[in-house]
Amino acid sequence: MDVPADLRYSAEHEWVRTAGSGTLRIGITDYAQDALGDVVFIDMPKVGDVVSAGSTCGEIESTKSVSEVYTPVSGTITAINEALADDPAVLNTDPYGSGWIFEITPDDPAEVDALLDADAYRSITEG
Repeated sequence: MDVPADLRYSAEHEWVRTAGSGTLRIGITDYAQDALGDVVFIDMPKVGDVVSAGSTCGEIESTKSVSEVYTPVSGTITAINEALADDPAVLNTDPYGSGWIFEITPDDPAEVDALLDADAYRSITEG
């Protein structure tokens, strides 16, 4: 299982990467995509949505199940990955790259510091 050291993680299996200009990019982890199986559809938040940390902001449908997408920090959605509408399977093939789901401008950038680092995330998925 791939757990990049430069990302932060939520216990709900989302990752967070600084995207520049105070924006954060969010996606699901390799662990999550593997557990879901083949992704066939994703319902994403809308640009402009204001979300709270821990709240649901979308759904991922796979051949196995439907899973909610949670936002790991509070803020305003500033972009969504439009390419996932045409090819949601990218979540399976490149979850940390072109499979990102949305970008958010956080209300409090310090919320990222409270998320799990790679070692802590690995311990909850392997433990």
